[in-house]
Amino acid sequence: MADDALPTEFIPFRFRVGFYADEAGSQLVCRGAFSEVSGLEASMSAKTLKEGGRNWGDVQLAGPTTFATVILKRGFTEMGDLWSWFDTTTRQANYGLRYTGLIEVFHPSRGFDDGPDFKWWLHQVLPVKFKGPDLSGTATQVAIEELHLVHEGFVLERRS
Repeated sequence: MADDALPTEFIPFRFRVGFYADEAGSQLVCRGAFSEVSGLEASMSAKTLKEGGRNWGDVQLAGPTTFATVILKRGFTEMGDLWSWFDTTTRQANYGLRYTGLIEVFHPSRGFDDGPDFKWWLHQVLPVKFKGPDLSGTATQVAIEELHLVHEGFVLERRS
């Protein structure tokens, strides 16, 4: 799919999300545009160490880091590739199929052609929930209501 495949006239869609088969981000598998992204969150649990003779509090050590589920809301793709990925990892029992995710954040006054302001690279992404819209003949909803993703870490890349 070409970089300009998703329309730029959809103002609400400020987040373009792509999934790649490789860590370098060169083998694009699927892409969508979303109006809301949440869950870009990392938390580190500190471990306390009690030390003899230290009367002014415990020693605080870095503990394990956990990552929140990333939720993509109100999005669309040109084909059902995000559903196909979810279906492959669940019903078709290909549990190890993980992709590298790229969330590109665009400034509201510029289009996709000007390039993103921020990029979030998600590592070892796995879809865990797919929610389609309620279907109605009078509705104006988009193709994907929610897509929930778990991952093993992320990196922020700013526009230079």
